[in-house]
Amino acid sequence: MKAVAVFPAERRFELIDHPEPVMAAPTQVKMRMLDVGICGTDKEIVSFNYGQPPEGSPYLVIGHESLAEVVDLGKNVTRVKPGDLAVATVRRPCNVPSCIACREGRQDFCYSGQYTERGIMRRHGYMTEFVVEDEQYLNPVPAHLRDVAVLVEPLTIAEKGIAQLWQVQQRLPWALPIEPGEPPAHGRNALVLGAGPVGLLGAMKLIVEGFSTTVYSRTPTASDVAGLVSSLGAKFVHAETVSVPDLAKQMGNIDVVYEAVGASSLAFDVLRFLGINGVFIFTGVPGRKGPIAVDTDDIMRDAVLKNQVIFGTVNASPAHFANAIADIGRFNHRWPAALRSLITHRFPIDQAAEPLEGKSGGIKNVISIAA
Repeated sequence: MKAVAVFPAERRFELIDHPEPVMAAPTQVKMRMLDVGICGTDKEIVSFNYGQPPEGSPYLVIGHESLAEVVDLGKNVTRVKPGDLAVATVRRPCNVPSCIACREGRQDFCYSGQYTERGIMRRHGYMTEFVVEDEQYLNPVPAHLRDVAVLVEPLTIAEKGIAQLWQVQQRLPWALPIEPGEPPAHGRNALVLGAGPVGLLGAMKLIVEGFSTTVYSRTPTASDVAGLVSSLGAKFVHAETVSVPDLAKQMGNIDVVYEAVGASSLAFDVLRFLGINGVFIFTGVPGRKGPIAVDTDDIMRDAVLKNQVIFGTVNASPAHFANAIADIGRFNHRWPAALRSLITHRFPIDQAAEPLEGKSGGIKNVISIAA
């Protein structure tokens, strides 16, 4: 069957003929892959900056943002049936007995670092025609979300980050009281850095939570992203024309910064303006571009005197996937056109090289493997 694979030792990637998988356990499910989203991680893998094939394999089948249709299942499978749609999680637990996170099914907090990840680290991914997976790693998706469900995995980044945000903010003595009927973040300000898919999906989640949300991006003035953000009920601010200090003056106390741009210079510039009792969430992984100058005294002083919290988040648990599916449904009801506009282009698997090599712009590019 067709698959897109990277050969790190040979520094090449290409469309290959990969063996079709066979179910080998009663809890396994065979799936026909429908859509696979492309993100920055995939581009780094095909640029040979990241990624590791399974043991004994010269190549790694890439792809971790998936949507699939169930075509066959083992006799003990109970959560899905043939014809159902499902999104699979990415990370698989380590085998270290002392890793309490993996033993409890929270491999997103793995202590040993010996986990594997579909399409990224020591386990083949989803950019192929068929995949076999254990049902415990599958998340059923309603059929009416067929055309947007490939956005579930990138949304899980925001789901996990914002879940941690609420856990962190329980430290406040008044536990974030709200008026009856108001969303939990009513009256609070959130700033999203970056207008890519992770940033825009994060903005949608923050808006649903009740935050007054601003998206700050270097997106050119002529881009239609500004109109998209406005259609959500958020504010778009162009980084080319508004400085970070001026942005902070416009917003007032910044309660949350959701970083989704992977640019450390911008992130640390904004960190200086995080508000009292504020939380800064890092989700981006910047490439090595050389050191930048940072006023660490100011950052440390503010973190102490303003009771700030700074944390990073990666990967997601099954609960976050379930929440993301539910929220994609909410977004679909509230902003159907805006949600669909996040998917800029769809390519057949034979043309996967074009978006993977950065030759196609837009917000989110998707490889459509089956109709």
